[in-house]
Amino acid sequence: MGRFLCDAMLGKLARYLRMCGHDTAYALDRGVEDDDEIRRLARADDRRLLTRDADLAARTDGALELSAKCIEGQLRELADAGVRLSLPETPRRCGRCNGRLDPVSETATTPDSAPTPTETDVWRCERCGQHFWKGSHWDDVRERLPVTSDDRNC
Repeated sequence: MGRFLCDAMLGKLARYLRMCGHDTAYALDRGVEDDDEIRRLARADDRRLLTRDADLAARTDGALELSAKCIEGQLRELADAGVRLSLPETPRRCGRCNGRLDPVSETATTPDSAPTPTETDVWRCERCGQHFWKGSHWDDVRERLPVTSDDRNC
């Protein structure tokens, strides 16, 4: 699995990478917008920087510059660069905060917005407490993966 840092322009991509199991930090989650701070954070956390900023990419060792504005194009560019993009059998990362997900036991209670664990598998983020399950959003993301070269029109 990769360790990535998405700059301020790539928040949606950060969520997709997290759903694919990649340890992905998002600069705005850390309150970082300044290019030099983003570069420092990538080095300090040993993360590969993903950015749409050509100047920032050129000044950051190992950075990957993405040119697409839409999520499908960004995913295609990552796949073309060799990043594995598939949903794991068991969700591992919180799409909201990047925390690890733990399975919820069948006897545990869940919020009204989540299914009961006796009906479907449910996971809870150890960091922010959000509950996850493989619902329609999971299916929507799966339909976009793997990305093909046919997505070049965005």
